[in-house]
Amino acid sequence: MASDLEQLCSYVNEKIDNIKKILSIRNLGQEPALKTTLSKVGDEIITINELLNKFELEIQYQEQTNRSLKELCDSLEGDFKAVEHLREHIPSYLPQVTAAESLTNRADPDPTEPVSAEEPVPAKKPPKEQRVIKEMQFVTTDEFSGVPAYMKSRLTYCQINDVIKEINKAVVSKYKIMHQPKASMTSVKRNHYQRFINEETKDTKGRYFFVEADLKDFTNLKTDKRLYAILNILRHCQRLSEVRGGGLTRYVLT
Repeated sequence: MASDLEQLCSYVNEKIDNIKKILSIRNLGQEPALKTTLSKVGDEIITINELLNKFELEIQYQEQTNRSLKELCDSLEGDFKAVEHLREHIPSYLPQVTAAESLTNRADPDPTEPVSAEEPVPAKKPPKEQRVIKEMQFVTTDEFSGVPAYMKSRLTYCQINDVIKEINKAVVSKYKIMHQPKASMTSVKRNHYQRFINEETKDTKGRYFFVEADLKDFTNLKTDKRLYAILNILRHCQRLSEVRGGGLTRYVLT
């Protein structure tokens, strides 16, 4: 019982000491000579906090870049292995050129033999130039910092750029079908193509755009409040604009 009372007294005395310290610090803050110093300390704390936020955003950006580079490295490694496999498994029915045959073909012609004029080799047609499909640029850390807090809510820099990556996947998939010859399309792609044509308007002609159906067909994104909030941020960052009509919202890449 006595030990319990001693612990209680110790606890109460500790609280009293803390209150005294707080009162003394508060009184110090009222002194004119210290107000300027405390104000400067407060400004420095705010600056440090902003700097830490920028560091956090930069770390998130570097982590995303690192993931992208790792994916690229894995892709290149797979391509290299495929090339190595092809080199080691050249089909036996292909003609093999030996060193002797190569030298024979390159030997000087016999001056006594008549030289036959070689027929000109027809020039190969240049390959068709591939159309470049426009993609949305990622949001920078400075742009993300300039987004109002009420827009961002709890959304992070990486979450926004992850959605941009999915949007680009949908846009590329859509316009690959649009640029594909109709004769080589499957029935599913023909249906997609017809929908794309029906969704075109005079305001979207010659521009790249997507609709919610494209996100559902070509990505795993859910059309929920979070997605609409990110689309609103992308509109604020001038990554897209909206064209409405016929009960449909078209998100045009800018």
